[in-house]
Amino acid sequence: MKKIIILSAFAFLASCTSVQNTPSSEPFTWEGANLYFLVTDRFNNGNPNNDINFNRTEKAGTLRGFEGGDLRGVIKKIDEGYFKKLGINAIWMTPIVEQIHGTTDEGTGKTYGYHGYWTKDWTALDPNFGTEADLKELVEKAHKQGIRILLDAVINHTGPTTDIDETYPMTWVRTEPQCKYDNFENTTACTLVANLPDILTESNEKAGLPTLLEKKWRKEGRYEKEMSELNEFFVKTRYPRAPKYYIMKWLSDYVREFGIDGYRVDTVKHTNEDVWKDFKKVCDQAFAEFKLNNPDKVLDKNTPFFTVGEVYGYGISGKQLYNFGDKKVNYFQNGFTSLINFDFKGDANKSYEELFSNYDKILHQDLAGKTVMNYASSHDDSWPFDKDRKKTYETATKLLLTPGISQIYYGDETGRRLTVTGAEGDANLRSKMNWEDVKNNPETQKLLEYWQKLGQFRRNHPAVGAGYHQMISNSPYWFSRIYKTDKVVIGLDLPKGTKEVNVIGIFDNGTRIKDAYSGATMPVIEGKISLTNDNNIVLLEKD
Repeated sequence: MKKIIILSAFAFLASCTSVQNTPSSEPFTWEGANLYFLVTDRFNNGNPNNDINFNRTEKAGTLRGFEGGDLRGVIKKIDEGYFKKLGINAIWMTPIVEQIHGTTDEGTGKTYGYHGYWTKDWTALDPNFGTEADLKELVEKAHKQGIRILLDAVINHTGPTTDIDETYPMTWVRTEPQCKYDNFENTTACTLVANLPDILTESNEKAGLPTLLEKKWRKEGRYEKEMSELNEFFVKTRYPRAPKYYIMKWLSDYVREFGIDGYRVDTVKHTNEDVWKDFKKVCDQAFAEFKLNNPDKVLDKNTPFFTVGEVYGYGISGKQLYNFGDKKVNYFQNGFTSLINFDFKGDANKSYEELFSNYDKILHQDLAGKTVMNYASSHDDSWPFDKDRKKTYETATKLLLTPGISQIYYGDETGRRLTVTGAEGDANLRSKMNWEDVKNNPETQKLLEYWQKLGQFRRNHPAVGAGYHQMISNSPYWFSRIYKTDKVVIGLDLPKGTKEVNVIGIFDNGTRIKDAYSGATMPVIEGKISLTNDNNIVLLEKD
């Protein structure tokens, strides 16, 4: 591993000019996406005037309160071209709906719903995160740069009860028993943790609108409008007025009104699987309505609404099934195109070829037509691939070149620390984005540029994530990826000096080829490509 890190760093130093790749003629496909995941409150503070709302002034534990990040901060980074330079073509943000107003006691300090997973009202944005006008601007500006937007859907539970936040009625939630996770029922018909009311998602029984929402909406002057829309939804869909369908309606409104491109779905395995099949149907219809009503704002006319599920513990080695012990469930057949792959952080310790060829085989056979989303670190995984940020170049190389969707967690590309003095548990993983390092630290800037070069190459070539992988030679290590008409050849751990690779069957003789890493161009001569430099990585594409 040390050899890989040193060579990567040396290669980077030897080629520090940012190079724009040549885009493939093949259109975007989710199977090869380069996605950026950010905790909305921690990424960038674009509007300090919205930092405190609902009298959220209690002192919270370290990194357990609102820190100011918002939609306006994301918009600023879109405007600056930060995501475009990183090769991002999809952004997933943590939930932005209105959170509980009070705090809970966790560990040694109080905790606010800064992370977005403690919903109070699905129909409103939390003012700490921004306004509907902000969301509209964000989606439109992202789309103009070819970037899709994923929001985060939480249907499994509400926010906790606090001194100032009511619990949803018992027709909507259960408050016990707490999950034991030893079989299907003890994972679905229970609360994840104490004081996290669990939505009765298995129920089709009629439930009235919770009084807390009625009072809130009347006070805000929108009760009649919201009720009219609910009535229209239930008449149109013929779904029973069960809690899960209310929430599906509310979440699909963000698709219908703003044109978001997909949902990352939280706590998938904690509900019956049919919930997600229905949710996908509702979102598909909302997406179709947005496209019909906004033909000039559609980014991908033929690309369906995207759903990626968090089935905690699922890994690509499980192929299409998740095993509860007493029951196996295929979530790919229940509303999902993709699942988050919890195997990658461990698989990243394997050699390049073992990692790449194994993922290629599973994705093109057992998961054909589906995909997984790989990550090295995240907001709730305390055992990431590189917790101490000592293998940041290796992380980039493996994450961005492995078949499947790549999920860059904010700060992976800048070495943002994942261990913070005074923080407990998941709070460590959610420190504020290290923009000062990006601005002032030369080592951070070099690391970021390495991620940018690989990210741009991945974005411009769906073959990297969605194509068929074929090793050309083991030592030196060269391989190809081919997706329809898009073809690339990549070399890793290469020696200094002259490098030569056989590209027969990939690039024709006389074709002008470009190394997207160094910027050098060269022709194919007698089925081979040859170039000379001190880099240990080569990214070949048609010029």
